[in-house]
Amino acid sequence: MKLVVVTAGLSVPSSTRLLADRLALATAGRTSAEVQVVELRELAVEIAHNFTSGFPGRELSAALDAVTQADGLIVVTPVFGASYSGLFKSFFDVLDKDALTGKPMLIAATGGTARHSLVLDHALRPLFSYLRAVVVPTGVYAASEDWGAEGLDERIERAGEQLAALMSGLSAKVPRPVVSTGDFEVIPFEQQLAALRPDA
Repeated sequence: MKLVVVTAGLSVPSSTRLLADRLALATAGRTSAEVQVVELRELAVEIAHNFTSGFPGRELSAALDAVTQADGLIVVTPVFGASYSGLFKSFFDVLDKDALTGKPMLIAATGGTARHSLVLDHALRPLFSYLRAVVVPTGVYAASEDWGAEGLDERIERAGEQLAALMSGLSAKVPRPVVSTGDFEVIPFEQQLAALRPDA
């Protein structure tokens, strides 16, 4: 499996990249996924050129391919003007509109104050719902005061666990076994649905 992390941090070092790395560790530690990080800061010029030319440069093309082929995604943006950054949005604007359909995803953001934490549900979640990704229930927002404070580690671990479970479930090729309860058998809904398909 392949886990791709898209981070839109602008500074070096970056709290956005730090959060992305911790989320990747929490997820990959529960799967056999190989992790690839896409730093949007390094692709800013190629993203801008893509808008004017209609064609991605070599590095941007490789990043878009990585995201398209990923088994799971972690996306992390800094908050600017109470929303995701322009660089972050621009990357997903040049991505093929169907590339994220059904793809497991974890959303996260960083900001200077806890007042921006609603960016997860009011900006990021609607964006990726529109792109038809499957976003895990737990999003992670880290304000400046959250680093080293109680609660952030637990949110990171919970989100990583949810993404790992979703990646493993969607990538499994072996059908679930029938569960026996003694007097009768419980057949999973997915298995019943598969039996109704004409090609089954």
